[in-house]
This record gives sequence, structure tokens and C-alpha cells, in this order.
Amino acid sequence: MFTRCRLLLISVTLFGILTSTAMAQESSPALAWKKVSTISAPSARSAPAMAFDPATKTIILFGGYDGVHRSDTWSFDGKTWTLLNPPLSPPARAAANMALDVPSGRLIMFGGFDGQNYLGDTWIWDGSSSRWLQAHPKHSPPAATEPMVFTDPLNGHATVYGGYANPFYQLQTWQWTGTDWRNMNPAHSPSARSGSVVALDPIRKQVVLFAGLADVNPDNTWTWNGSDWTEQSPATQPPNRYDASGAFEPHLGAVVAFGGGEGGIDMNDTWEWTGSNWVQLTPLSAPAPRESFGMAYFPRIQKVVVFGGASGSSLLADTWVLGPA
Repeated sequence: MFTRCRLLLISVTLFGILTSTAMAQESSPALAWKKVSTISAPSARSAPAMAFDPATKTIILFGGYDGVHRSDTWSFDGKTWTLLNPPLSPPARAAANMALDVPSGRLIMFGGFDGQNYLGDTWIWDGSSSRWLQAHPKHSPPAATEPMVFTDPLNGHATVYGGYANPFYQLQTWQWTGTDWRNMNPAHSPSARSGSVVALDPIRKQVVLFAGLADVNPDNTWTWNGSDWTEQSPATQPPNRYDASGAFEPHLGAVVAFGGGEGGIDMNDTWEWTGSNWVQLTPLSAPAPRESFGMAYFPRIQKVVVFGGASGSSLLADTWVLGPA
């Protein structure tokens, strides 16, 4: 069982938020989206997997779709995107997702779509050696595109919920043990869905999940506490959407959600989850409306980073950060 010190270590490892949390409790500063001018960048693309790697203290991006499905790996240090050349790479794909597994200090990537097949393989990014390692677990979540992958708020393990594999949406919750996937079989669960907003709030020790694509109405908010899902009843919710994303913003001390699409219309609004309600924010400026983009919190610069995505029929290759104005 994790002790109180271990829980604190998880929060520090993930975000380095001790001083930022204190700031957020004193006041909620005005935020601004700012475009980052980079010398190089991945090609314009949608649906890359993206997460912060504590070993290299950079954002890692893998794959996506730029007219073809990609298998390239990039790192972002806050100013520059760098193409990496690991000796082994996962097969090309888009719409996979990955998250930090705190006990191992590695990123766990699962699922995706390669243009023909829904994928159910598990890959591990080891930042200490800049290598991809293929895992061969005895058990595994169902193959799926756009699964929600997040870090558990209690034990820090990478966890997978949902996804889509024609013709079915998934609703199982699986957790990485370090060598295998374990079906959590929670007592309650959101309706089957994919492409939802999902993000860890280390202060409230919960993961928030909102909206997505589904056969049954996904216009609802759920939280995961490490053992079960609970449907919330916020007074206010963002308009329903799919292929949006979320990340923890330490200056607010809360999860923010951005963008997404609904009915063929892309959005660029920004919302805050307070732990019990959604509040629309009015940051200075904003990226163009988009869906299927990469988004992650970057402790090194204490900002949320967004890359790429799709805006209507156009693919994007811009990098934006969200932080105090």
C-alpha cells in the first residue's frame, strides 16, 4: 500500500506542483494561450500520442496521421522539437494514447489504428535509454482506437479505459502492473466510449473523464478514484464533444479541457474542472479550433502544451502553451 509520502512523491514526480499549488490556492491568475515559434516540428498531423517523460524532462510525441500513419518519435524541450532515432519503434499508428507509469518512471502506450487494423499492443518508452520496448503481457485490454490512457491517482500506474473497435465501443478499465494488464472490474463505469477528455488531478486525487464518441449519450462527467468510477452532477458542463483533450494546470490547481469537435464543427474553448463543476475560462488569445491534437502538462516550463490536430479538412503543425498571462 502506498503511504502518504508515496502519494506526495507521485504528485511531485508527475508535475512538480508544490509551489504552483500554493499559488493556485491563493489566487487563480489570468491565463493566456501563446504560440511557440519552433525551428523544427513534426509534420502537420492529427491524433498523435503525447505525454511528459520525467526521465528526459521533455514532452514525447509518437505517431499520428499526416496523410499516412506515422511511426516517428519526437521530443519537445519547451522551445525545440527534436526527431529521435530509437533503434526500435512501434508500428505506425494514429489515435493511440500514452501516460506515465510512476512506479517504473516510463511511458506506457496502448492501442491505435494503422489504417486497416485496430491495435492492442503495448509499448513502453524508456526515457533513460531513449528506447521503445515492446511488452508481451499475458492479459491485455481489447484492441481499440482512441482509448483513454491516464495515470492512476492512488498508485501511479498507467490505466486504460474504453476505446473503439468497429462496431463496438469499449467500457472496461485495465491497469498496468509493470509486466501485465489487470482488469479492474469496477462496480460502476461510464457508458462505453472513445475519444473522451481525460486527465489526472493530483491535488484531488481523481481522474476526470468527459464526453467522447459513443452509441449511448456520452454528454456526462465521471471521476476515477483508483478503484471505481463515479458519475458527477455538475451545474455546468461544456457542450458535448469528441477528440478534445485535458491536462492538469498547476496555477489553477485544476484540470483544463480544450477544443474538440461536435457534428463536424471544431471548437477552441477552454474549461476548468473544479472537482465538482465545469467553469468556462476566457484566456487571452486561443489556438485555432481543432480536434485530435496532442496535449500534456510540461512541468519544466509549468505550462500545458498543445501540438497539431485537425481543423476541418486541414492538418495542423503549430505548438501552443497555456500558462499565466
